[in-house]
Amino acid sequence: MIVTHYGLQSFKVQFGDTILAFDPISKESKEKESRFSADITLVSVKHPDFNGASQNNHGDKKSFVVSGPGEYEAKEVFIKGFASTSHYGGDEHINTIYSIELEGMKICFLGAIDTLDLPNKAKETLDEVDILFVPVGSKGVLSASDAAKIAARLEARVVIPMSHSTDVLKKFLDEIGQDVKPVEKLTIKKKDLAGKQGEVIVFKAQK
Repeated sequence: MIVTHYGLQSFKVQFGDTILAFDPISKESKEKESRFSADITLVSVKHPDFNGASQNNHGDKKSFVVSGPGEYEAKEVFIKGFASTSHYGGDEHINTIYSIELEGMKICFLGAIDTLDLPNKAKETLDEVDILFVPVGSKGVLSASDAAKIAARLEARVVIPMSHSTDVLKKFLDEIGQDVKPVEKLTIKKKDLAGKQGEVIVFKAQK
């Protein structure tokens, strides 16, 4: 599995010939848009910073878009979405937490969540998380302290903070107690997770 960051909460996850896009940044966002083709696009919040799904289409190839709670299957990828809340940008939104299983690994993408209270159905599913994407910022998502708490609670083997602020990211790393060297991309296999517990991966800032 190869993970690449495109700014904010926009990530490309590729395994084999299948590509997943998480929270692509739209043209309407004030941030730099993210553009790449994807087989499946997952949107956590209907906000320009996260819902640029149309940019993941390529020619006649249309990306399968998941933008809310429910159970989905596409390209032999199994996806579960759970409703939570976000106050990203100051307004209240429905935020979807995604659980995805692929290549024998369980991924949890928390989206732009702003609460430590996970839905009961999500709690039942989010056990033994291999890779956790957790928002860290000051725009109506989790604070550094709360992001560290939820990462510890879910006991993920690998934690990827989706930072909205360099200063808040530093606070998160202080809370976690790790000194991390940023990477351009992450390449990881199931066997690489053996023995890991709460290892934080930080991506280099986008130019």
